[in-house]
Amino acid sequence: MLLGSGELGKEFVIACQRKGQYVVACDSYAGAPAMQVADECRVFNMLDGDQLMQAVAEVNPDIIVPEIEAIRTEKLYDCERQGIQVVPSAKAVNYTMNRKSIRELAHTQLGLKTAEYCYATSLDELRKAAQKIGFPCIVKPLMSSSGHGQSKVNCADELADAWQCACGGARGDLREVIVEQFIPFDYEITLLTVTQKDGPTLFCQPIGHVQKGGDYRESFQPRAMSPEHLQQARSMAAKVTEALTGQGIWGVEFFVSQTEGVIFSELSPRPHDTGMVTLAGTQNLSEFELHCRAVLGLPIPEVTQERQGASAVILSEVESEHPDYEGMADVCSATNTYLRIFGKPVAHVGRRMGVVVCWDKLDADQQQLRDKCVRLASKVVVK
Repeated sequence: MLLGSGELGKEFVIACQRKGQYVVACDSYAGAPAMQVADECRVFNMLDGDQLMQAVAEVNPDIIVPEIEAIRTEKLYDCERQGIQVVPSAKAVNYTMNRKSIRELAHTQLGLKTAEYCYATSLDELRKAAQKIGFPCIVKPLMSSSGHGQSKVNCADELADAWQCACGGARGDLREVIVEQFIPFDYEITLLTVTQKDGPTLFCQPIGHVQKGGDYRESFQPRAMSPEHLQQARSMAAKVTEALTGQGIWGVEFFVSQTEGVIFSELSPRPHDTGMVTLAGTQNLSEFELHCRAVLGLPIPEVTQERQGASAVILSEVESEHPDYEGMADVCSATNTYLRIFGKPVAHVGRRMGVVVCWDKLDADQQQLRDKCVRLASKVVVK
């Protein structure tokens, strides 16, 4: 039973069906991408605990796989008590769906290096927190995805807009924000980490990414790192995933600074959007195959880097109830390139509607590959 049926869920469903699984995809609207390939689908409000448990009772799943944040996650503890496997675990989902919980675990309990932070439940509290943290600072909702509600605040005059942005971009009914110190990092990475039921924790090669407003725009793999920084990131990822328990793939995000070292940022207990670059065949197994195997308890002996890759998103610049796409032929005429249109039934301004992935040999010029991918993605226009 898949809770959330976006583009990441769609690839996960395909991976599961290739392993003979029967998948029921759930979301708050009909026709979501994963529903288009699942065996069954359900439409309901996953923030309504009664509706969620009713759907669980109807489906009677062996495994529940959350794919989004907008879930009444505390109900998943009840599911585990009923003998249903929750991925990676009910504890992991509850902690990571809320930035406050995961930050307290990482910083306070595990001692991982993070940016300085405070919380606020009102605009007045936000002003006090920002004054304590200093400017510039980052303001985020405690629950959101894809950078929704996040903003960089350069001075006190921008705090009111940041509060409104955070409240408007929050998922669920929680009206609380986290105020973070702005880290002048050199680059940021996603370290895909795989925890297994009976095998060792495995790490993919680091994925570099570019974000705008907290939302991913392009990613590339492998991202070159010093051995020292790579080891720091792996050590922190292993520590936090072990504390959260469970099996599956985790997208662990870090800032990397030559002066400050590796700084823990966030964590997702599922395939990560920046990991769509693995659809370019950069690894022997994509992040979706890795997640599927780990969830099912199938062995993963190793993760190997096969070639380098880049991804760039296709964003809608229009509102459309029946989106169409121009420029696909330009992308498909390029060598070593895949085009993925997600199949979202409605387009909104700024909504991610597809992705282009490109690949090349490991010794090829990575910047040229990234430039090619971004250029091709820009040719696809949503109408």
